[in-house]
This record gives sequence, C-alpha cells and structure tokens, in this order.
Amino acid sequence: QVQLVESGGGLVQPGGSLRLSCSASGETSSIFAQRWYRQPPGKERDMIATVTSADGVATYMDSVKGRFTISRDLTKKTMYLEMNNLKPEDTGEYTCNARGRNSWGAVVDYWGQGTQVTVSS
Repeated sequence: QVQLVESGGGLVQPGGSLRLSCSASGETSSIFAQRWYRQPPGKERDMIATVTSADGVATYMDSVKGRFTISRDLTKKTMYLEMNNLKPEDTGEYTCNARGRNSWGAVVDYWGQGTQVTVSS
C-alpha cells in the first residue's frame, strides 16, 4: 500500500507562483510513474503532468507547458509541481497520483487527498 499527501495549495493572484508537494509513504518502491491531476469547479478531472520514477522524464498538458514543472526526489519520496505565471483557469483541486504494481504485478493507482488552488485577483 502507498499513501500520498499533498500540500502547498492556496490562494494566489494571477501571475503568481505556487509549489505543490506530494509526499509518499508505504511500499513506494513499486511506483514507476507519478502524475498531477487538476479538477476545475464543475468539470472533470484531467491529467496535467507526468513524471517517470526511473529517469524523471516529464510530460505536460499543452495548457501548462512552459509554466509548470513536475519533478521528483526519490530519496525524499516527494514529487513537486512548480507552478508559475498562474492564470484564473488554473483554479481547481490538484491531486497527486502514483502508479505502481502490487504483489501480483497488477497496475495500481494511488491517490492523495487533494489540495485546492485558487487563482483570483
């Protein structure tokens, strides 16, 4: 089992910055990829950034490219999302995800509790 805890959300003005953290515990050695999701109010949750555990290769949703940076520190068992030049459309519930394998080798997704980010003047 893997447990994930997000932190770093809050209220920020347009153009501001925030850094979200996702700390993992438990059977973290099984994780091979991590992702950040965002769910705007009244809309579906979308994946906005991914990073592989082995080599740190990152991918992004087009709307956050050049503004957001995803990274991970395997020693600290923590994933980060650095968000710059925030826009009102970035408002939503941010949730971290870890994809790994259980003892049977099946792919399993683990989820954090979510942290709210509000971009408003």
